[in-house]
Amino acid sequence: MKMKHTSFPALLTAVVLTGCCPHGFDQPLTQLEVREIQTKDFDTDNTKLVMKSMMNVLQDEGYIIKNAVVDLGLLSAEKTINVENLGLAILLALSGGENARWDKQQTLEASANVSEFGSKTRVRMNFQKKTLDNFGRPSNVSTIRDPLFYQTFFEKVSKGIFIQEQQI
Repeated sequence: MKMKHTSFPALLTAVVLTGCCPHGFDQPLTQLEVREIQTKDFDTDNTKLVMKSMMNVLQDEGYIIKNAVVDLGLLSAEKTINVENLGLAILLALSGGENARWDKQQTLEASANVSEFGSKTRVRMNFQKKTLDNFGRPSNVSTIRDPLFYQTFFEKVSKGIFIQEQQI
């Protein structure tokens, strides 16, 4: 029985195309991985000091503190940013009329759970980004999962704790 060679080009094409496709698809993070990114232990059992430092950092970054309950270790804040591209808005309004939609503002919401953890204070911070269109409707809502974003925030909180402890 003779094999036909017509399937060989198809096989070769499949191998070449597979080699060109990206193999490193980003796997979604598990809830445990997200929690690890969002959590930091500070070397103090003074939760009030940690919360005060967090509030100072958030305010320094332009957030408005919405709620803070020290006894529960609850902190929430938000920051609104104008993201409207005026040129794009005009173009979309001219081409799409009164129903044209474009991104207008972005709100960053922050919430924290602060609790004693032995001789330390454990903080779990969560940042969420909401983009609203020109009608005030959400066009995108996502939780920030960038480890560097949280690391930078926690470093600022650590510096704030140090400054408060040294009464600088």
